[in-house]
Amino acid sequence: MSTQPRKAALAFIFVTVALDILALGMIIPVLPDIIKGFVGGNTALAAQYYGWFGTTWAVMQFFFSPVLGGLSDRFGRRPVVLISNFGLGFDYLLTAVAPTLSWLFLARVVSGITSASISAASAYVADVTPPEQRSKSFGLIGAAFGLGFVIGPAVGGLLAHFDPHLPFWVAGGLSLLNGCYGLFVLPESLPPERRKPFSWKRANPIGSLKLLRAHPQLLALASVLLCAALAHNVLPACFVLYTGSRYHWDKLEFGMSLAAVGIASAIVQAKLVKPISTRLGELRTVVLGLSAGATGFAIYGLASVGAVFLAGIPVMALWGVGTPTVQGMMSRRVDPTEQGALQGAIASLQGIAGIIGPKLFSSILAGTIDSAGLILPGMPFLAAGAMLLVGVAITLSVVRPQQTLEAGHPERSREAT
Repeated sequence: MSTQPRKAALAFIFVTVALDILALGMIIPVLPDIIKGFVGGNTALAAQYYGWFGTTWAVMQFFFSPVLGGLSDRFGRRPVVLISNFGLGFDYLLTAVAPTLSWLFLARVVSGITSASISAASAYVADVTPPEQRSKSFGLIGAAFGLGFVIGPAVGGLLAHFDPHLPFWVAGGLSLLNGCYGLFVLPESLPPERRKPFSWKRANPIGSLKLLRAHPQLLALASVLLCAALAHNVLPACFVLYTGSRYHWDKLEFGMSLAAVGIASAIVQAKLVKPISTRLGELRTVVLGLSAGATGFAIYGLASVGAVFLAGIPVMALWGVGTPTVQGMMSRRVDPTEQGALQGAIASLQGIAGIIGPKLFSSILAGTIDSAGLILPGMPFLAAGAMLLVGVAITLSVVRPQQTLEAGHPERSREAT
């Protein structure tokens, strides 16, 4: 693929991921009220259903990410990404017109399945990016996540002022338009000779995790990503309740602080991954990123006033150089025919984190707050920081500074762990 088509394709993948997360973020402010309307205004019951909806979405990600990754290894990345774009678009339109709670639940199931196409999108990035630049490209994917989560809730809240169903119509329209655009600008990245037969033994969560055991260091690096994914769940699970109870922030302060978190993270992942990894090397970059994240969480957990909490945001943002570097290291340790399966396995790990993390951190928060005041309200963030330090320890135990791959060679590393 020549340079210009490759840049156009990468731009499309970036927009695809950003729109996926934008659409997801747009419905965050309105879905609880939609559910509440279906249960007669019962807030407690609506909260229970909302929790089940979120868990179901994560479960669909867990099961279908390796399936879509395996399908992309067999049939190519382009059809999987485009079909998922159109499927997600129609799903949001279904959500907008859902006549019952059962239909709304079905729509969330379909959304979880079609959003799992991010595994194919990540494999596309690995296909068209030289090995030495993959960390930077995965950083751009992370920046797309950050932008989507920053812009999505704000746009969703604004549109909901006019009609609570309008965010779903807009999200669906954006996904469908992006799919139509991709029909013209997205070339196939995986040539027929590099494709691999589809196998249900590999295209399921257990089978995809076996791939991680088949290559030196891959399982350990995957464990680092799992620690990071689990830690990240503390933000959606506890951020609002924690800052509201400890600093008495209102909705404006919630929104502004979350926007600052997302923007800072997006800037780091879009602009700093390559220069830092080039200067420090992969190992030091991962250690720097995870250590910065742990330090940021410590600031969040120990800050007695909101101003100190906000000071932790730029520190936390440096975490963004670590995760894409780990993902880039992993992509260079598997064959080109296995990139879809690898990204599916990574997405399944994120699905596991999405299932476990919210309940884990919300339970920690609930368990450290009582009426007697004998509390440590920052414990969820300190626990998340500890998880990142575990990731640092795993990285240092399995990766040595000399274990680097020659630039331009995508073959997997064969060093012993």
